[in-house]
Amino acid sequence: MAIISNAVTIADAGSFSVGLGEMTLIKTLTASSSANLSFVHGAASVVLDSTYPIYLFKFTSIHAATDGAEFQFNLSIDSGSNYNVTKTTTMFYGYQTEAGDSTSLSYDGNLDLAQSTSDQIIMENLGNGNDESGSGLLHLFNPSSTTFVKHFFSRGMRNGSADYCVDYHMAGYGNTTSAVNAVKFVMSSGNIDAGTIKLYGIKAS
Repeated sequence: MAIISNAVTIADAGSFSVGLGEMTLIKTLTASSSANLSFVHGAASVVLDSTYPIYLFKFTSIHAATDGAEFQFNLSIDSGSNYNVTKTTTMFYGYQTEAGDSTSLSYDGNLDLAQSTSDQIIMENLGNGNDESGSGLLHLFNPSSTTFVKHFFSRGMRNGSADYCVDYHMAGYGNTTSAVNAVKFVMSSGNIDAGTIKLYGIKAS
């Protein structure tokens, strides 16, 4: 039995092609009262160049040392000497309280950046309670390009300082035609107390 997509057979007699977006684990970083978690091309076996057109960061159980801190990221074009790439972004979120007494789907312009070099928020108001953390992902497209800007988007879910379940959606671009070769994750205040971030490379075809 064959599977056919757009008149092209992609599986036949039990075989299946996985070449349509292969994902390779590059690096795992685990926080332990860490000031930041940084992925720098060429350092500690990190690859962040033209090897892959798409890079995926998966963050799991990110726990803030400081109650109400924002989990953020930034980009570098000088191997991490400076994380200050100019960015324009947009963000919205939906939430539900544990008590079920308040819900919303909202756009919040205060979470956006407009041609700013500041860190971009992925998740806000993380709690530092033992049962509070955040998880999600960040996609970065074609960071090695010296022709185009650098697109990215993230999705993050956290239970936070006020017992809210919040689903964050952020997208934007780094407004630079220089190659991006480092990415840093950091809290707006205090350390990343615990959590894991994995970097994957994805082949587009």
